[in-house]
Amino acid sequence: MRKSLLVFTLIAAWAQQPPTDKPKRGPMPEPKNLKVLKVPGAELMPIMRSFSAGLGVECDFCHVKGDFASDDNPHKDIARKMIVMAQQINSANFPDGKMHVTCYTCHRGEEEPKTAPSAGSEAKTPKHEHDHKQ
Repeated sequence: MRKSLLVFTLIAAWAQQPPTDKPKRGPMPEPKNLKVLKVPGAELMPIMRSFSAGLGVECDFCHVKGDFASDDNPHKDIARKMIVMAQQINSANFPDGKMHVTCYTCHRGEEEPKTAPSAGSEAKTPKHEHDHKQ
């Protein structure tokens, strides 16, 4: 009886239809209201993900849910100013054209930039090769 039940269960499992694939999304629509980032739509999402990771936030930290083009969230204007700042620092100081200074450089995955060591960390004194005792 047990063998029959096992065989029946296995046959029923094999006879089922394969799971339907998720509906395929079309290409991302061209972004709207880009005032600072002048990049093609295909390059935009990796850049946005780096901003999100750099600040440790989700998209709706700067964007209005369901309306990414909206300027109603004040964080979006702040983000634009910070992007311009990073672009200026990079272009003025690094002639190779690479992004050396990014959101993560200062924010380290947090909303507020890190401008000093955390309160609990001790300041480390540089070690010198020679002890200058007299």
